[in-house]
Amino acid sequence: MTAAQPVPAPPSPCLPSRPLRVAVLGATGAVGQELLELLAERNFPVAELIPLASPRSAGQSLAWQGTSLVIRPVEASAFEGVDVVLASAGGSVSRQWAPVAARAGAVVIDNSSAFRMDPEVPLVVPEVNPEAAFAHRGIIANPNCTTILLTLVLAPLASRRAIRRVLVSTYQSASGAGARAMEELRQLSRTVLDGGEPVSEVLPHSLAFNLFLHNSPLQDNGYCEEELKMLNETRKIMGTPELRLSATCVRVPVLRAHSESVNIEFHEPFPVQEARALLAEAPGVELLENFEANRFPMPTDVTGRDPVAVGRIRQDLSDANALELWLCGDQIRKGAALNAIQIAELLIQGPAAGTGAVLPGGAA
Repeated sequence: MTAAQPVPAPPSPCLPSRPLRVAVLGATGAVGQELLELLAERNFPVAELIPLASPRSAGQSLAWQGTSLVIRPVEASAFEGVDVVLASAGGSVSRQWAPVAARAGAVVIDNSSAFRMDPEVPLVVPEVNPEAAFAHRGIIANPNCTTILLTLVLAPLASRRAIRRVLVSTYQSASGAGARAMEELRQLSRTVLDGGEPVSEVLPHSLAFNLFLHNSPLQDNGYCEEELKMLNETRKIMGTPELRLSATCVRVPVLRAHSESVNIEFHEPFPVQEARALLAEAPGVELLENFEANRFPMPTDVTGRDPVAVGRIRQDLSDANALELWLCGDQIRKGAALNAIQIAELLIQGPAAGTGAVLPGGAA
């Protein structure tokens, strides 16, 4: 069965309210490790945890909740009797195995880009469009990290006034490229400090005391794949197919947590204090700003934490209908693992939990 073929709809769009058999696909990666940590931290109802990884890691031991688990190779039999699969092993692996797992009866919450733009697969941020999760047919897509952070901030504002256009520049940490990129940044930073010449093997350029435009493949229109993900995924999550959005994505020498500079144009003026009050109460968002002290969100404020911090909310001096703001969020946590687990928690709670979305307004 290929990813292009339809997956039979499960008997119920919800997960059972009993302890679940949970498989983590890509358990040894940076996001996989965060998934394991959050399952324990959030007391997710796990009856049995099944760590899955490549043949290279299969057979190794993995510590979790005081027990030692053996990592299993990815194969069809590994999904038998599994209730939910939390997948973070890359697009090609997900395309091969997510339909297999769904056909076996599991709900797959996939962190790769494999299914995000599939019209049959919901793309979900629980604080923004929770109701979409219950339309799944066995697979739910977890959005791109920068998109998750952005929509958490756009949605409360769009619920009050329709958005006309969004301009965003991202400042993306090494964590977005995985555990090996994070370790390379550590090592090459030491090399530079010791007077050596940094030579990157994981990323196309050294991040040590450097930055470069995002390294995802460039498209014919001059935008890279990461920038187009932000456009297309934001439109899908917010239900605004005509939303005008342009992104410039940059890789920066930060170990963990992404930042974004966002300009939002509305069809009418949006008082700063009104926007500030909305964001201060928004789910998953933390207002962090002190204009007197020039103190606003930094990656170190959100590393290892759940909320997306937003601040420096201000009137765009060039456009009476636009606001400027700055945000930071932990890419591995809310930008990946936490969002996936929140989707699973939503499916356990049932459709009634999906009625509190903050986005009726959208864009125009």
